[in-house]
Amino acid sequence: MIVGVVKETKSDEYRVGVTPVGIELLRAAGHQVLVETQAGLGSGLTDNDYAENGAEIVPKPADVWSRADMIVKVKEPQPAEWPLLRKGQVVFTYWHFAADKALFEAILASGVVAVAYETIHDRDGHLPLLTPMSEIAGKMSIQEGAKYLERPMLGRGILLGGVPGVEPGNVVIIGGGIVGTNAAKVAAGLDTRVTIMDVNINRLRYLDDIMPANVHTIYSDVHTIRKYVQQADLVIGAVLIPGARCPVLVPESLVKQMKPGAVVVDVGIDQGGCIETSKPTTHREPTYVLHDVVHYGVTNMPGAVGRTSTFALTNATLPYVLKLANEGYRQAAQKDPGIAEGCNIDAGRVTNKAVADTFNLECHPIGG
Repeated sequence: MIVGVVKETKSDEYRVGVTPVGIELLRAAGHQVLVETQAGLGSGLTDNDYAENGAEIVPKPADVWSRADMIVKVKEPQPAEWPLLRKGQVVFTYWHFAADKALFEAILASGVVAVAYETIHDRDGHLPLLTPMSEIAGKMSIQEGAKYLERPMLGRGILLGGVPGVEPGNVVIIGGGIVGTNAAKVAAGLDTRVTIMDVNINRLRYLDDIMPANVHTIYSDVHTIRKYVQQADLVIGAVLIPGARCPVLVPESLVKQMKPGAVVVDVGIDQGGCIETSKPTTHREPTYVLHDVVHYGVTNMPGAVGRTSTFALTNATLPYVLKLANEGYRQAAQKDPGIAEGCNIDAGRVTNKAVADTFNLECHPIGG
């Protein structure tokens, strides 16, 4: 198989889909690997790093797209890349279709095979390719939120940890999964007052056991969300339903009742976000103010720490890249139900139930 690695084109995206060790392993398995020139520079990886491990360095992205049987990326192809897609080509990346109907329709019409990092499951039902980026995004959510609480950033002028004689800030985290847990760890380390909310009682019991004393767990319902969001200086949206749009848990009417200068960081914005007033932003223009609340909605948060994110991501994705290259996506999906869950679109047919339900379409089996 010919495997292609292209330079990311999304705004301020510094990750890359394969590291040099991946090139060596793919080459050892008998595959040819094309790498667009400078694809790894944002992560501190040079063309020579790739060439030394057997990659063919290709000067133009169109040549990679036209020759490769499988493209390995980090973020969904941008509109300028859509004309380069080829029917039957496998594109392995983060897709997040539920939040982007135009992307979904374009990919459905293109005839490519869309395999999504975010919906692959392991044998325990976990999301192994989403987890490392969720860990990073969770940790980043607190440092970004802390920054935008500063008055020059139009925030309340709050130091999250406070100082002796002055109370710390209030951080409310909606969702107790990987993002929420990592956000709580960082917030707790800053000596803030942290509330983490979830609808899973067993998860709350677990978090209550492992978190320090300044982290409190609260069952999430419309009343508790209303109460704690109104008190918050920083709200982290950390909700995920694999393949589907995030439920809106903080309506606009509640945002209007938040403290002036409070900050919301909606980490689930890739999937539509759980805060009604959230909208996608970029690292170049990360925030906007609505109803006197600072909104941060960057859709590729881990892209800002490209080197850390690239190595964390490819540690998880490389075994799946090898499976797809060695076996082909259909055989790999037949052997591994978790990979089958990762196949969102198969040459014009929707093959993931959550994605199909989002767009009110029929879900078909892989290869059906």
